[in-house]
Amino acid sequence: MTDVLSTTDDGRLRVRLVRDEHAENPRNDAETIAHVITIDTHLGQYGPVDQDGGPLAHIWRRLAWNQWKGVETFERYVAIMHGGVVLESSPERGPRSLWYVTGEEALALDAGLLTEGYVEAEMQEYEAWLAGDVWGFVVEETDQPDADEPEWAEVDSCHGFYGGPFARAQARDALRFYAGRSAGTTA
Repeated sequence: MTDVLSTTDDGRLRVRLVRDEHAENPRNDAETIAHVITIDTHLGQYGPVDQDGGPLAHIWRRLAWNQWKGVETFERYVAIMHGGVVLESSPERGPRSLWYVTGEEALALDAGLLTEGYVEAEMQEYEAWLAGDVWGFVVEETDQPDADEPEWAEVDSCHGFYGGPFARAQARDALRFYAGRSAGTTA
């Protein structure tokens, strides 16, 4: 899917959004901080988010049998015994999972100030990838803005934006940058 997102007032530059069909699973990034325990893969329809589940996966295995209180008990255990943060993910299409960091990891990361935000960001990035909501942008330029079908030449492109709102914001920033640059060179 390709969408023209925005065009400059003079019609010489535009930016298009394009779906990134070759986006990498963000869980393959060595810089991830959250551990993920996959609770339900919908009878194998989805693979586990992470293979090992992290340092507290063995605790989850002890609690998983209790479908009514298991998640709540795990969240309390991580908070009380490890000073950590647990967030639950239940996307419409995807595995149900628990995303967590221990208190020790939170302290090492940011002294525990924004840890939940980091975990939530990783979770949202993964859910965007799972849903195919990964985008790129292409900035294009034409010398014939008044033509019926102007010929566009690519000026710049960038891919790997997880989530449409973030992609649109980055695309508009790129268009502003090139519009400012072309205005600066003509003056």
